[in-house]
Amino acid sequence: MGIRKKIKKRYHKDSIKGLFFILPSLAGVSVFVMIPFIDVIRRSFVASIKENFVGFANYADVFSNTAFQLAGKNTLRFVGICIPLLIVLSLMIGVFLHRQGKFGNALKTVYLFPMAIPVASIVLLWRLLFHSQGFLNGILDKFGITAMDWMNSKYAFWVLVFSYLWKNMGYNIVLWLAGLSSISENIYEAARVDGAGEWKIFWKITLPNLVPTLYTITVLSFLNSFKVFREAYLVGGDYPHTSMYLLQHLFNNWFRELSFDKMAAAAVVVAGIIFILITLLQKAWASEE
Repeated sequence: MGIRKKIKKRYHKDSIKGLFFILPSLAGVSVFVMIPFIDVIRRSFVASIKENFVGFANYADVFSNTAFQLAGKNTLRFVGICIPLLIVLSLMIGVFLHRQGKFGNALKTVYLFPMAIPVASIVLLWRLLFHSQGFLNGILDKFGITAMDWMNSKYAFWVLVFSYLWKNMGYNIVLWLAGLSSISENIYEAARVDGAGEWKIFWKITLPNLVPTLYTITVLSFLNSFKVFREAYLVGGDYPHTSMYLLQHLFNNWFRELSFDKMAAAAVVVAGIIFILITLLQKAWASEE
């Protein structure tokens, strides 16, 4: 009985010590994230000027708003296309570089260059390439194809997709390479001795061992998809082409119009969807372990 008391006492002391370690981070998250978000939830149920309680009227206004419907549809389309493409392409390149040995380690630095390029430089590159008098139209003109302002056409969305993939590919490749490096070569050698082919090794050994890395990359890719707004805003302004009008544009415009009630309601909806998606990913990852 005395031993149990000692163990409980030691566990209690360790718990208190651990609490002191996380208190600074907890205080920072509470002050700068949790408390402001609680205020956002409060504002979603009151009017923006008089701040009288209006119930779910703000949410009704948001869901019936055509700008929110357009921005939500474009954002879902963007995320639904970009994340699977980014995961698959970065995995393919990561596996290829991993098999190249030292040459692959040297080559992977090339894919990290886009992360070091400032946003202003990316915007300048966009304008040089996709402007109505830009480099791409100059090439097409030589083939007799009519020039167009790409950022004000239906192709603007795909330019945004390309920019996201180009910007985030290198970071994901490095994460895949870290996951591939953690898989023991002895497992591959044993599988080859048993007569397994490369495809079977990939599906039965490589992919199952990359599930934790896949979870991390999926969450980070999802969160990074919201950062593409900077480039789109600097190129297209407050109201870009309808195909690339995202939720970030909507929030920015509502903030300028002081529509804090609608903005708060929309923020709660978006935050709830993000929380549900990340929770589902966590459960899916936990079931694979």
